[in-house]
Amino acid sequence: MISSDSHAVTADELLQFIERYEKLEAEKKDITDQQKEVMAEAKGRGYDTRALRKIVALRRRKPDEIAEEEAVLEVYKAALGMS
Repeated sequence: MISSDSHAVTADELLQFIERYEKLEAEKKDITDQQKEVMAEAKGRGYDTRALRKIVALRRRKPDEIAEEEAVLEVYKAALGMS
């Protein structure tokens, strides 16, 4: 055991933190793989996965944030003669 003024570190406790973190990393990889499978299935059924990802991102945001971003985008497009 290594000691300092206010903390004591034990190998068992340190190993528990590391193993918990590693487990979470593995779970995160599994979830990412499942998300890829969902998008592959959607693509196979003819959906545009770029649009689906955009919708997922929009659903995470507040409606007023989306409206503000869209308003600014319209102003910029108009300034560039794109609207």
